[in-house]
Amino acid sequence: MSARTAVPLSELPPHTKAVVRRLAGGRPFAGRLAGMGVVVDSPLEVLQNVGHGPVLILVRDTRIALGRGEAAKILVDAAA
Repeated sequence: MSARTAVPLSELPPHTKAVVRRLAGGRPFAGRLAGMGVVVDSPLEVLQNVGHGPVLILVRDTRIALGRGEAAKILVDAAA
């Protein structure tokens, strides 16, 4: 694991690549995200995050819109 501190996905600016480190929302939340391809150690890219409304990410060639509360529960390491 990286020495950097994981940050909530909701804090990353657009066009940032990151790796999922932890899902902080419990089993039902993690299961739903796993169905969409968002699992620990999966790479993703933030496509849109304007500070309000949904956060749009790209995971495994699939665009996913997440609510801000959901995005805040996904902890990631931003790629260097």
